[in-house]
Amino acid sequence: MDALGTARVGLVVAFTLLGLFFSFVSMTGVLRLPDVYSRAHTASQADTLGAGFGLAAVALAIGWEAAGVKSVLLLLFIFVTNPTAAHAIARAAFEEGTVPWTEGDERR
Repeated sequence: MDALGTARVGLVVAFTLLGLFFSFVSMTGVLRLPDVYSRAHTASQADTLGAGFGLAAVALAIGWEAAGVKSVLLLLFIFVTNPTAAHAIARAAFEEGTVPWTEGDERR
């Protein structure tokens, strides 16, 4: 394997580890945060980054074959739809009258 192949493998491993880290942060936030607004926030940001890094690792590992191009298109789709879905969930909760958690609130 040449130097470019070694760098490519290193980037795939780095992107995979970053994707796992952000996915774990998102999972922890969804389980630990107190209300729907905080959970939607962590799910939209950290999960988008986790999926983004994971799909970037897949695209880099596969290369410019059909599956690699599809993973890049899926990455773009996720970057658009995850924040939009989180906004829709938070807006629906607001319109339903869900009150955000504040410090000292015992609903936790």
